[in-house]
Amino acid sequence: MDYTAGTEQTKMERSKKQMLWFGIISLCMTFGGLTSAYIVSMERRDWNSTYEFPSALIVSTVLIIVSSLTIMMAKKFIISGKKMVGEIWLLVTLALGLAFLAWQISGFKELQAQGFYFTGASSNITTTFIFLIAALHIAHLIAGFISLGTVIVNAVRGKYSAQSHLGLSLGVTFWHFLDILWVFLFGLLYCTRYWCEWFSCV
Repeated sequence: MDYTAGTEQTKMERSKKQMLWFGIISLCMTFGGLTSAYIVSMERRDWNSTYEFPSALIVSTVLIIVSSLTIMMAKKFIISGKKMVGEIWLLVTLALGLAFLAWQISGFKELQAQGFYFTGASSNITTTFIFLIAALHIAHLIAGFISLGTVIVNAVRGKYSAQSHLGLSLGVTFWHFLDILWVFLFGLLYCTRYWCEWFSCV
C-alpha cells in the first residue's frame, strides 16, 4: 500500500483549507477596518442619516440568507449520492445569488432616487460609506460566483462523492462566509441608521 500518496493528498487538502481561511481572515480584516472607519465617521458634523433606508437591501438580505440554506441542501444531496437533486439546489443557489445582486443594485437606485450619490455635489459621507461597503461586498461576491460556478461544473462532471468532496466543502464555506459578512454589514448599516430614533438621541 502506497502511504506516500495518501500523505501528499492530505497535505494538499490541508493547504487548500489554510489558503481559504487565510483569504477569509484577510477579508475580515479589510471589512473590520472599513467598519471602524464608518463608526468613527459617525462623529463628524457632516454625518447625515436622514435618508430612507433602501427596502431593496432588506429583500437582498433575505435572499442571501436563503441561499445559504439552499447550498447546504446541495452539499447534503451530492454527498449522499443524489447528484441530480444536488445540482438543482446548486442552480437555485446561483439564481438566488444573482437575485441578491439585482436587489443590491436596486438599493443603489433607491438612494439615488432620494438624491444621494457616491460622489458629486449630492453625495455625503454617510451614503458614500453605504455605496462603498455594498460595492466592495458585491466585488467579493463575484469571487463567490466564480467559486460557485466551479463547484457546479465539477458537480455535473461527477467529481464529488461521499469520500471526495473537498472542493464542494470549500465552495460552500466561502459562500456561507460571504452571506454572514453581508448580514453583519446590513445589521451595521441598518442599526446605525435608526439608532438615534430607537433610543431618542438628541
